[in-house]
Amino acid sequence: MSDMTESPVTSRRTLLCCGAAVLAGGSALAVAGCSSSAGSTDSSAGSTNGSAGSSATSGQKSAAPVQLGPASAVPVGGGTVYREQRIVVTQPTQGQYKAFSARCTHAGCIVDQVAAGTIQCPCHGSRFAIADGSVTDGPAPKPLPDYPVTVDNGQLTVTPS
Repeated sequence: MSDMTESPVTSRRTLLCCGAAVLAGGSALAVAGCSSSAGSTDSSAGSTNGSAGSSATSGQKSAAPVQLGPASAVPVGGGTVYREQRIVVTQPTQGQYKAFSARCTHAGCIVDQVAAGTIQCPCHGSRFAIADGSVTDGPAPKPLPDYPVTVDNGQLTVTPS
C-alpha cells in the first residue's frame, strides 16, 4: 500500500497538456513543459520559438515576391484564389489587379472563391469587396490586408507583407 502513496500521480491537466503537445508536433521541451516543475521555463521558451518562427515567416514573405502565373487566369469582375500561397488576386475592372491575403480576418480560414463581386470565406460567411478587400458581410472585423501586385509580360507577381 505504501507503494501507491509514493508513486507520482499524473493529473488530468498534465495528461491534456502532454497530449496537446504531442498532437501539435511539440519538441521534447514542449513535452517536458507538461510537468509542473518545468512549466515556467518552458512557457518562455515556447514564446521565443513562436516569435522567432513568426518573424522568420513574415520576413521570408516580405522579402521574396511570389510569381503566381498568367494574369489571364484572373477574370474581369472576379478573381482567383491561390490557396497554396494564401493569396487572392482580383480584377475589378479590365487591367486593374488587386491582391489580398486569402486569410479571413475573422477566424483565419482561407477564402475559397470569388463570386458575385466578393471574396468569400467558407467558414462563417464573411464576404470582402474585390475592389479593396473591405468587409461587405461579417462576421469579419477588418478588411483583408492588401499586397502590391504587378503584371510583367502577362505574369502576376505579388509581394506579401
